[in-house]
Amino acid sequence: IVAPLSDPAADPTVAIGAATGDFLAGFMRPETRIGVGWGRTLHSSLDFVEGGQADAVVSLLGGISAVEHYNPAEFAWAFARMFKARCWLVAAPAIVDDADTKRRLIDHCGIGESFAMTETVDAVLLSTGGLSLRQTGNADPFSATVRAELAEAGAVGNLLYNFFDARGRLVDHPLNDRVMSAPIPTLCRAPERILASGGADKIAALRGAIALVRPTVLITDEITATTLLGG
Repeated sequence: IVAPLSDPAADPTVAIGAATGDFLAGFMRPETRIGVGWGRTLHSSLDFVEGGQADAVVSLLGGISAVEHYNPAEFAWAFARMFKARCWLVAAPAIVDDADTKRRLIDHCGIGESFAMTETVDAVLLSTGGLSLRQTGNADPFSATVRAELAEAGAVGNLLYNFFDARGRLVDHPLNDRVMSAPIPTLCRAPERILASGGADKIAALRGAIALVRPTVLITDEITATTLLGG
């Protein structure tokens, strides 16, 4: 799905959000179970979603404490309310101290139930970000040192704070073991995988995300689409 732009230099966020909202209007059904990500584009789509009925909405990422504009839990809750659906949230920070803390939260603090729900979803709604997390609309939670390490490891973008390379492979960096997100392989098995993103600063990230997720539906703007097709 390609959203037109009034100006080639315009920020495509609203246009992609509008196209995403329009798509969801025809996609959602009373029995739909959907896992949702977050970010500026997905938040923008809420202004264009008419609502309706769905069975369940599952947040795919933990929350953020220092919020400027957007929070994964906020988006999932707002989306669930629009569709009068049950909502599963990840009651933990988006990033924890280490892999052991992550495992204990999943096993003993109820997070495992939310992640288990992702095994049953009919679709996932995702957006990708670049190496710099300023694109999410919030402050970058990582130091310049960590971002330099990610770049050295080959990272070109992130999906739910999981960083991947140009070939769509998760990079070998400890940060990926600390992210409180639904497992990426689980999301890749969802019957419908909707990826909504665009912008000149996300070309490399989008190519990697497409290789990683293999979306069944890609929603972007006309300039990004032309660039992606241009090789």
